Amino acid sequence: MAGVDRILLSTVAYRPPEEAFPYVRSFTEYPRYTEHLKDVSVNGDGDAGSVYDLRFAWWKLSYTARSRVTNVSPPESLQWQLVNDLDAHGEWRIEPEPEAVPDGGDGDGDSETASRIYFEASYDPYSANKNAISLPRFVSLDRVVDKVEPRLLREAETVVERLVADIEGRETPRDVELTIHEMP
Repeated sequence: MAGVDRILLSTVAYRPPEEAFPYVRSFTEYPRYTEHLKDVSVNGDGDAGSVYDLRFAWWKLSYTARSRVTNVSPPESLQWQLVNDLDAHGEWRIEPEPEAVPDGGDGDGDSETASRIYFEASYDPYSANKNAISLPRFVSLDRVVDKVEPRLLREAETVVERLVADIEGRETPRDVELTIHEMP
């Protein structure tokens, strides 16, 4: 992909990879993590080849992204690729990081180990099929890209924070430290 932008961020969840992975894999739960993802439907069992339709709405735009799971290696990795209208792919990756647990446990006394959860997305914003997105009159794709790109990082951060709360079984998200490794 030419002109590719990349988001790579990570955080720690106070659970082992085996307990964290099912949450990462459960795309149908993702609308709970962000206000812009309205619903998710699935065709498949969640393994490689499964296709997810993710319906987004933001500003004056609505769009359904179709994502295919390309590889699943529990509890380490889930790779995906958009199959319509935009060149994009990414991965959720989970690595053990037991040294991240504070002395005395995670504060709840529930976990003596931790995992680092990575979210990566690579995409070419100008590969978008202009006919697939119903742009408001007099609004250019350049303007939409300028408005959307800063929000993508914030959305990724919000999803990861709320995902960690679910993984850890917390009613309210704790302050998680997000490490931004790369951003557009």
